[in-house]
Amino acid sequence: MSGGNGRGPEMGASGGGLGPVSTRLVGDWALPGAIMVAGLAVWQAASVLFQVPAWLLPSPTDIVGALFSSRETLAYHAWVTVQEVVVGFGLAFAVGVLTAIAFAYSRTLERAIYPLVVASQTIPVVAIAPLLLIWFGYGLLPKVLVVALICFFPIVVNTTDGLRSVDPELVNLLRTLRASRWQIFSKAQFPSSLPFLFSGTKVAIAVSVIGAVIGEWVGASAGLGYFMVRSASQMQTARVFAAIFILSALGVALFALAAVLERRLLPWYHDSRRDRAAED
Repeated sequence: MSGGNGRGPEMGASGGGLGPVSTRLVGDWALPGAIMVAGLAVWQAASVLFQVPAWLLPSPTDIVGALFSSRETLAYHAWVTVQEVVVGFGLAFAVGVLTAIAFAYSRTLERAIYPLVVASQTIPVVAIAPLLLIWFGYGLLPKVLVVALICFFPIVVNTTDGLRSVDPELVNLLRTLRASRWQIFSKAQFPSSLPFLFSGTKVAIAVSVIGAVIGEWVGASAGLGYFMVRSASQMQTARVFAAIFILSALGVALFALAAVLERRLLPWYHDSRRDRAAED
């Protein structure tokens, strides 16, 4: 009876065990997770065996203890850093996408400004951060601008490349059908650029945490970068590692969020990639 309705295998896949997506995720993370656990075990054993001072190199258990004992302080400073990252990334995303669209609409503008965008990356952000501090003070704005400066480049470059990647035959077909420039952009250019846009977004959102910390190192009264500087000056190395752990977890979480949004919004792109991989 159950075989007649064709739902036996489907119920078995969904009702028991892990689904195909969960199984793939477990497989992807199994080896990195095992390597991380092994590395932490070696670290802990070496700290105990060689009696390394906690102020020089704390053991993983010391770092966990610092995370627990300073959890309220860490939560406060982490929230400040998250605000800087979110606002700075949002600013970079909006300006970067609009700039790339302007390049797509005007070749003259692209030839005039695009080289300047590339050249701007030769200036270290660490050198710009003190100037922003002088101009805008110790508030949130300088850190937001540092994050935006770091995130802007991968977004605008990848989106510009994506807008250039549109199939010229599709554009010619739309022109033959008397499509307007906006229709060509909205029906062909922008959809073709979305995979590139998300690639730039994932890079930018991963490094956005670095921008926030740089801004806080230069001058701040709150944030995980500020917390690290204060802890290092007091030789509380375990608290420094605890802040590094939170920053790393924040970067990974933001990258994973961008990847999930990409899969949700661009299922056709991932389906085509999976089909090509199956053919190979």
